[in-house]
Order: sequence, then C-alpha cells, then structure tokens
Amino acid sequence: MRIRTVDTTALPIFLTMLDRAAAWPAASGREGQWGTEPWSTRPEAVRRVDKVLRHGHARLAEIDGEPAGGCVASDTPSEYIPAADEPEWFVNLPVTDRRFSGAGVGAALIEDVRREATRRAVDLIRVDCYAGGDAALVEQYKALGFTPLSQFEVDRPG
Repeated sequence: MRIRTVDTTALPIFLTMLDRAAAWPAASGREGQWGTEPWSTRPEAVRRVDKVLRHGHARLAEIDGEPAGGCVASDTPSEYIPAADEPEWFVNLPVTDRRFSGAGVGAALIEDVRREATRRAVDLIRVDCYAGGDAALVEQYKALGFTPLSQFEVDRPG
C-alpha cells in the first residue's frame, strides 16, 4: 500500500470512492450515515469535498496503483463541530473504497494521520462518525484507538 499527498485534482477519485462507500451503509439500513444518493450527484456534497480538499492535508491510499481509500486532515473540524480548546488534527472524509474492504486501508490512513500529527506536535486527533444503526462505525474507530466524546445530529439531505 502506498499513501501519498493529493490536491483538488483528486476530487473525482474521492467522489468515486465516496459513491461506492455510501452505497454499502445505505443498503445495510444506515441511510443516515451518508445518505442514499451518490455524492457525485449532489452539488452540495461535491462542493463540500472540494472545499475539504482545498483546505486540508489530503492523503490517498493506493493498492497496486488503484485508489483504495483516502482522508483529509486539517487543524479545524467540520463546520458543524465545535473547535477543541487545544490544537487538533481533525480527520475529514475518511473513506475506504469497498473493493478494498478488509485490506487495512482505514487503519493505515489513521496511522498516517497520527504520524503527521506527531510531526506537527499535535496531541489531539479527532474524527466524527455515524453512530446510528448498529453503531458499527463507532466500534471500528474505537478499535483504531479513538474514544467517543459526544453525540450530535447533522441534518443532511438524502
């Protein structure tokens, strides 16, 4: 697996991965996670991904040259999350292409984020995740070393 820095030219890659990833929780009864419509068909979602890519440290994981996952870290959280009272490294748009599920892509990306946070002398790393349905995503992040801090609701269209 290779993890590299990307810029806004990776927008189509991220949208494709998000489209593939969003179909799975929706089919599993977790429509609230990322909605039921592909990200690439929702103008507000495309704008959000573009904005996150423009203002963060975007990383793309590849396996055999194929995009397998990605995330964007920055020193500010998503607009719907209060800022921390200390410097932080916030993980946005963590996604694994479903074709590479089980290959350790998410864990490798989180470890990459941890290395970058250490390089920047930042102790706090945060991510928001969908806690609805069976809370399986919360359990995945706990397995990666995160601790749930709070719950909130985000109203997003389908």
